[in-house]
Amino acid sequence: MDESEHANYDRSRLIKDSVPKDSSESKTRLSKNDMNYIASSGLLFKDGKKRIDYILVYRKSNIQYDKRNTFEKNLRTEGLMLEKEPAVANPDIMFIKIHIPWDTLCKYAERLNIRMPFRKKSYYTDRRSKSMGSVQHYFKRIKKWMAQNPMVLDKTAFPDLENSDCYTGPFSRARIHHFIINNKDTFFSNATRSRIVYHMLQHTKYEHGISKVGICKLINNGSYIAAFPPHEGAYKSSLPIKTYGPQNNRHLLYERWARWGMWYKHQPLDLIRLYFGEKIGLYFAWLGWYTGMLIPAALVGLCVFFYGILTMNASQVSNEICKATEVFMCPRCDKNCSLQRLNDSCIYAKVSYLFDNGGTVFFAIFMAIWATVFLEFWKRRRSTLTYTWDLIEWEEEEETVRPQFEAKYYKMERVNPISGKPEPHQPFSDKVTRLLVSMSGIFFMISLVITAVFAVVVYRLVVMERFASFKWNFIKQHWQFATSAAAVCINFVIIMLLNLAYEKIAYFLTNLEYPRTESEWENSFALKMFLFQFVNLNSSIFYIAFFLGRFVGHPGHYNKLFNRWRLEECHPSGCLIDLCLQMGVIMFLKQIWNNFMELGYPLIQNWWSRHKIKQEIQNASIPQWENDWNLQPMNIHGLMDEYLEMVLQFGFTTIFVAAFPLAPLLALLNNIIELRLDAYKFVTQWRRPLPARATNIGIWYGILEGIGILAVITNAFVIAITSDYIPRFVYEYKYGPCANHLGDGENCLKGYVNNSLSFFDLSELGMGKTGYCRYRDYRGPPWSSKPYEFTLQYWHILAARLAFIIVFEHLVFGIKSIIAYLIPDVPKHLYDRIRREKYLVQEMMYEAELEHLQQERRKSGHPIHHEWP
Repeated sequence: MDESEHANYDRSRLIKDSVPKDSSESKTRLSKNDMNYIASSGLLFKDGKKRIDYILVYRKSNIQYDKRNTFEKNLRTEGLMLEKEPAVANPDIMFIKIHIPWDTLCKYAERLNIRMPFRKKSYYTDRRSKSMGSVQHYFKRIKKWMAQNPMVLDKTAFPDLENSDCYTGPFSRARIHHFIINNKDTFFSNATRSRIVYHMLQHTKYEHGISKVGICKLINNGSYIAAFPPHEGAYKSSLPIKTYGPQNNRHLLYERWARWGMWYKHQPLDLIRLYFGEKIGLYFAWLGWYTGMLIPAALVGLCVFFYGILTMNASQVSNEICKATEVFMCPRCDKNCSLQRLNDSCIYAKVSYLFDNGGTVFFAIFMAIWATVFLEFWKRRRSTLTYTWDLIEWEEEEETVRPQFEAKYYKMERVNPISGKPEPHQPFSDKVTRLLVSMSGIFFMISLVITAVFAVVVYRLVVMERFASFKWNFIKQHWQFATSAAAVCINFVIIMLLNLAYEKIAYFLTNLEYPRTESEWENSFALKMFLFQFVNLNSSIFYIAFFLGRFVGHPGHYNKLFNRWRLEECHPSGCLIDLCLQMGVIMFLKQIWNNFMELGYPLIQNWWSRHKIKQEIQNASIPQWENDWNLQPMNIHGLMDEYLEMVLQFGFTTIFVAAFPLAPLLALLNNIIELRLDAYKFVTQWRRPLPARATNIGIWYGILEGIGILAVITNAFVIAITSDYIPRFVYEYKYGPCANHLGDGENCLKGYVNNSLSFFDLSELGMGKTGYCRYRDYRGPPWSSKPYEFTLQYWHILAARLAFIIVFEHLVFGIKSIIAYLIPDVPKHLYDRIRREKYLVQEMMYEAELEHLQQERRKSGHPIHHEWP
């Protein structure tokens, strides 16, 4: 859930009785307020004039001072201003404050083709929109009389973005007169200043040599221990924000976004983008969009669940099971299990009906369509954001080669076709060999996961006999539930332990491939982590859904593992209850663990850092950059952990949703908490990350599309194989009371339970008992000509299952394709506006340049031309 609000810091816009923004008094106030909050936060050099744009940190005890001196000298040569200041709490720590002057800013803004505002937008309106103006005005008046939506942000609390309604163009010092420069201190935003400084830090040499370049290498070799842009001040203030306004953008983000009391509000995406950059802004926009789209999915899933509750007592199948007092089920283990009455499974039958009822197929189709609608409308939302944030014509600059790649292949060079410069090159044979080794490692780890699942299966088979003869009567009566619950908890512990190993193995395999650039490294690492954790989380669920109880044999001829342990059967009410338990426990416990690791662990670390500082110093004020240094740095993998958690949750929400319709509701509740946790973490617990730019969510969109396709296939198999929907359907129209005629008021499932249970002669077990017991299967009775062979009904059900899978998949994939075709990636009105603005920008640049040349001719006394000279 989000709302794009203009969010450039302008204190004059935060007070209701402020003067208009276009007046000269407002511009003066803007300048003063901006510099006031910078000064009050301690974000200035000692002269009180130069603002701090970046911070470098190193230890005085580090002996690599020659590299630092050369690096800092070259930075000054490039035009940066540096000032050193020791830490208050630790005398061994030294901070280097960096300021970028106006001339250097302009030079690198032109070199990096940074787009800046140069003229106010004038929107094109056709005759129809003009005629609708009075109607729109009337509706606006009615809307003012109505109560305000509590979820919408109060726009008076957010300042307007100074260049939000301006056309932009690549900055040029030769055409600087074209751009709207009200104040040199605020013309380039803090995020833009930080990006320019970081670019200079990345391209400055610290030693002689082609590869001796960049702050990242200096941090890797220990010359510096950190480099980060400073926060804009404290996130809390003793003065109420409603009366005195925000002290800075960080304070405003905390009060209007990161606080828990703002959980129901839309997100201030423009302010997030302004402070943290477009890449993080897109993450929160995607997370908000995903959370908002979960609302209809959660409501429909809840309706399906309540439908099961309301119709549970009217279910013919569960009622027949509950009334079957004279039907005895065959023993489900060899040694300690006895005959069990079928009505002992009454509770399990009713619970299974909650998840396996008439709404299951509808909900599975709905969720498959929902996933497509979510992704297609996200593309539209993304295109709107990229237009609003002026990223339509932005192209990512050519990435530099990773130091590891450069060190490995420095002897093999070729000319880069883009830059025209020689750079290290990886031979094709070497690349293929390393990819094959990496893929072998991936398959080995996947096989390790399967081995862990197999170990849990063996555990279930071993303890099944133990729980059946347990001393506690409750466990003895519900031994199968106890077996499943204990196996789920053990499986969760194995999952979390393997996750710790997977990250290190994925890191090793990715480095083994030697990716050329950082983006290639991130994509390769993200794909491996997703594959590892996806298989780790879902392998046990796949086993329960498609293998549990499928190959057990029949009484008197059970299949055994290693000729010792009898394979586990499904409950008399079906295997769906085991699948629901597995999904619910893993999803719930994993969400709790992730939330603790995301917020609880950084909170404890930051508290311990503050505690040590208070012990070392007393009554000393700590500057803002030192407070930032004591915060936790952002993950070295950036947003990968955040995306990975949500994408895995998306898989849980869609892949087996036919078996667990409450999954979207759990995901929605988790995401409401996750949104505030991430906001609070970014604003209060982490150092300010580099405001990076991006136009999409990267490789994760392709992974989401793959999950959507897999979800259709798995839900088709869950409905056809795991649930009893197809056997009930076949009985209803082929073998039940309504097989030959449409019964008026007659229950077509009457007798289904008795029809689904086969007979077995107890005398064949050698237990000294006579009579017959029942078991779930479609086999011939002992008195038939072919005892214990599959009946014709079994083959009818199997054919119906295969037919359902084919029809379901083709139907859903067809609907998904039609929806994807009908929903354009870019809204029509936005597409027209982008084309028109491109045309207007060219015209205005032409007119502005012509006007400038005419002014120059007037000054020089030359005749004026009204066309290009």
